[in-house]
Order: sequence, then C-alpha cells, then structure tokens
Amino acid sequence: MPKQVFRDTLLAQRVQLSARTHRELSCAAQDNLVASEPFIKADCVALYCPTRGEVETAVLFASARQAQKRVCYPRVHGERIQFIEVDDLGSLVRGAFGLLEPQGCSTVPVADLDLMIVPGVAFDRTGHRLGYGKGFYDRELDCAGFSGVSIGLCFDFQLLDRLPTESHDVPVDYLVTERGLFSPLHSSEVSGSQ
Repeated sequence: MPKQVFRDTLLAQRVQLSARTHRELSCAAQDNLVASEPFIKADCVALYCPTRGEVETAVLFASARQAQKRVCYPRVHGERIQFIEVDDLGSLVRGAFGLLEPQGCSTVPVADLDLMIVPGVAFDRTGHRLGYGKGFYDRELDCAGFSGVSIGLCFDFQLLDRLPTESHDVPVDYLVTERGLFSPLHSSEVSGSQ
C-alpha cells in the first residue's frame, strides 16, 4: 500500500477522536513516557508541538522542567530543523507550515540531545516512521552527531505491523503509546502497561 494511503487513512482516524478521548489517550501516553528509563535518565529532551491531532506533549514539558531538564523544540531552518531551548511554552509562535516554533536563539546541537521525542502519522513494529513526507526528522536522526535515544510517540492505532520504507528512513529506538513503552527490535511491551 502506498505511503499516501496510510497517511490519509490514519490522519482521518486521528482527527475523528473526540476531544475527551484525545486528551485521555494523550495523558496516558505521556505518563508512560515520563515513567520510562530513557526519559528519567535524559538531561536534555527534544519535544514537538502537536499538530493535526498528534499526541499532546504539555505533560512531558511540565515533567521535564520540574525535573530541571533542558527542553528543546524544533524550528524549521531550510531543509533541516534546529532545536531551540524553551523555558516557557507561551514563547512559541506560528512558524513554518503553521506549526508552533520557538523564536529564541538558544540553539542546541543535536549532539547535546539525550532524548528526541518524534511525532509521526504512523510507526511500525520495527520502529520505522511515516511522517508528512518532508524528511526533517529522518535527517536529524541520521545526523552523525546524534547519539541519544529516539522515541516515537503515537496512539496505539497508529502502530502498524509494517510500513513501506525507503533507504533514507531511520527507525526510532522505542515506541510509546497509551498502552506502554515498546522496543521495536522485539515488538514487545517492556514497561508502562496499563
């Protein structure tokens, strides 16, 4: 099945969630991530600003700041994304593609990121991701400087058995849904079961 068919189907399913269900599932997924070893161990965390019904990240931001972690958000810069340190979500403004982006100048090198939380339209059980087709996250995950942990954050219905992949696609290290934290290598739940 072509990638665009997966995109259309899953985006439609995601936006059909009621506000209450979206909030409840987002909270459960974020709680699972906050309780995970990669999140607990990370000193510098890269989050994303949700769009088009993606899993929310405000709980992650609040938990990271409470634990005195550095928190970064992406900003589109040409064909790449830069990660900018953010202390206050109120400082985010609409930027490229209508997404909320940081406006500060505290750029954080990819090499400094201990944990990168990656959004997606879908993920598969091998950790491969289907995004919106621009390749921004693949470029950062494939960057020679990034040695941190990557976690795909999605709702359970976005986790598929297998997605079509291309040579430039970079799998994430873990997947988190409202059901728990999964290791793509073994396709098994490793913690956070609800």
